[in-house]
Amino acid sequence: MAETDIRPTNFIRQIIDKDLQSGLHSTVCTRFPPEPNGYLHIGHAKSICLNFGIAQDYKGSCNLRFDDTNPDKEDIDFVNSIKDDVHWLGFEWNGEERYSSGYFDQLHGYAVELIEKGLAYVDFSSQEAMREMRGTLKEHGKNSRFRETSIETNLAEFSKMTAGEYAEGHCVLRAKIDMSSAFMCMRDPVIYRVKFAHHHQTGDKWCVYPMYDFTHCISDAIEGITHSLCTLEFQDNRRLYDWVIENISIPTQPRQYEFSRLNLEFTVLSKRKLIQLVEEKFVSGWDDPRMPTIAGLRRRGYTPASVREFCKRIGVTKMDNMVEMGMLEACIRDDLNENANRAMAVLDPVKVVIENYPQDSSEMLNAANHPNDEGRGTREVPFSRELYIEAEDFREEANKKFKRLVLGKEVRLRNAYVIRADKVEKDADGKVTTIFCHYDGDTLGKDPADGRKIKGVIHWVSAIHAVPAEIRLYDRLFNVPNPAAEENFAAAINPESLVTKQGWVEPSLKNAEQGVAVQFERTGYFCQDKDSSEERLVFNRTVGLRDTWAKMGG
Repeated sequence: MAETDIRPTNFIRQIIDKDLQSGLHSTVCTRFPPEPNGYLHIGHAKSICLNFGIAQDYKGSCNLRFDDTNPDKEDIDFVNSIKDDVHWLGFEWNGEERYSSGYFDQLHGYAVELIEKGLAYVDFSSQEAMREMRGTLKEHGKNSRFRETSIETNLAEFSKMTAGEYAEGHCVLRAKIDMSSAFMCMRDPVIYRVKFAHHHQTGDKWCVYPMYDFTHCISDAIEGITHSLCTLEFQDNRRLYDWVIENISIPTQPRQYEFSRLNLEFTVLSKRKLIQLVEEKFVSGWDDPRMPTIAGLRRRGYTPASVREFCKRIGVTKMDNMVEMGMLEACIRDDLNENANRAMAVLDPVKVVIENYPQDSSEMLNAANHPNDEGRGTREVPFSRELYIEAEDFREEANKKFKRLVLGKEVRLRNAYVIRADKVEKDADGKVTTIFCHYDGDTLGKDPADGRKIKGVIHWVSAIHAVPAEIRLYDRLFNVPNPAAEENFAAAINPESLVTKQGWVEPSLKNAEQGVAVQFERTGYFCQDKDSSEERLVFNRTVGLRDTWAKMGG
């Protein structure tokens, strides 16, 4: 299914429509604010498509802003990967990319303003004491003994924090809100902490860093964001978002709106769990084709259009739900069925010898690159006396339902001739190693002259022309629908999530573009991996032709 041109509607777009009609806003400005502490995943793709899609449809703008307030876990490589992912999905951000760290001077100034208003204080309590004072969902919190420190003293202490005179963890700056609030985020949250860490943007200028909840709302206001869109886990934090904006002297007042995050079957989208998969080497890296990262999907052969279509199909709601992996796979199948060129490859080869084909002879046959699109042209495929076919495409005996090659019966070779299997050769274990056949030389591109009905068609490659290739059969990373719910999610990793085979591909695939999927006829969609070289071709399976998990009830 191609991407539709119909503009989707959802509760966020209805809010925007109302705001524009009422004159509250004359234009729309959104933002995508990732933290550069890992690669983006398919859940971020939903947010990217939402924020950038709204900006496009309303002829507004969308900023890319890095929430870089935690230098210990952030890296410039993550920054670059995020920019690559947004571009790959087909979006352009407004102007240069932005960084929360670019507002550190202003943020610090607003923290001082809160102190001067008696709305923030420096707390020297231990982390354990602060945890105890915070209370529970059933019990109110308790005021810190530092809560009533004078404004002058707090200003002096915050100045010492900023100058690096206190060790990490020795003290923090807290907003003075309400320790009896029903919302935990309003019980005097920490807004600044001491951290001696080199920052990838600001270097060693700062040794105090603002917290996310303090930074995010102010960054939105500085940038003139009209609709700040985030996932539902930040719903309670909207109260803190509004409190900060209302209590500092900043002219613009953005509004936060929450939507449900993406939960996808057979994978995990928690950044902590993804980091664990990478660091404990359950996968080969952030862009492992089994990972739900955008980089992993790209390396596996997914297209930007298929990911955008997936995000369109799942929609935007306030309801948490689990999306079937089959829906994502259906999007890439639909895309590639229409747009991927065809080629032939044999993954589990068995040799075929055509005894009546001239020895030391070969010919070039013509094959369409796409059965339904003549505009994609044709390619030449070499044919010779010795071929490879899939081992599963041959049986010595079979019932009528088996439409492939059977001893004593005929089958058509894709884009080539009709052959008949006459005899086999086996190894010491009884495994068929060679099938000896005859071909009908008058069946190239036409039915047999005597009217014989040939019901089966199988793919093949010429043994002397075929190129050896490593074929990586990627499947779902986990073998349970909700691995995040498992006590040990790593124990639910699917042992068959990567099966490697040594196969043969037709010569045209030497020129296959990395990351661009082609259909291996009758097998699935595959793309050449970045590990490929002139000496060693490597192909990744993007997705099979059919959903085999649905058949298994998975």
